Amino acid sequence: MGDVRAGALVSTRAALSLPITPLATAMGSVRILGIDPGSQITGFGIVDIVGNRTTAVEWGSIRTGGEHSERLRSIFTAVGTLVREYRPAEIAIEKVFLSRNADSALKLGQARAAAICATFAGDVSIHEYSARHIKKAVVGRGAAEKDQVQRMVRMILGVDEDIAPDAADALAAAICHAHERGTRALVYRAAGEA
Repeated sequence: MGDVRAGALVSTRAALSLPITPLATAMGSVRILGIDPGSQITGFGIVDIVGNRTTAVEWGSIRTGGEHSERLRSIFTAVGTLVREYRPAEIAIEKVFLSRNADSALKLGQARAAAICATFAGDVSIHEYSARHIKKAVVGRGAAEKDQVQRMVRMILGVDEDIAPDAADALAAAICHAHERGTRALVYRAAGEA
């Protein structure tokens, strides 16, 4: 089902039919890396947008272990590898939600920071969305359950196989950003015509 690269368990089903290099130069597409940060499991999902079509390129989970600093290093290394290998043009990452447990919120914030910092070498734009905003964009309800997000992500991307919850959340972040890009383009176009 997958292989291990730089600490990441990767699903390889969708990646087999698509080139690793972005299609942007040849077809005017945009590649987006979605990230669902977590200190134990960080989901990632890579999509290509060509026109109004969004296609899955790769997805998976970065599963970490050991001390917290080792987990952060694993996240940083794995996300850096994904950026170098797949060369996304833009990053979509879930914002940290407020938590009653300060220690958990700090660890999640640090995992998120490790993932964001790993993208800097790629010199890509980073776009942040709340979990509620992502769910609303993909499912139509900000309070959607994880299984609803998984089902809609599979349907939108035309993927038959199961997608792990963290990877589905990362793909949902990428899909959300794809929708936001499209909406912004329409607004700019309409403003230019006025």
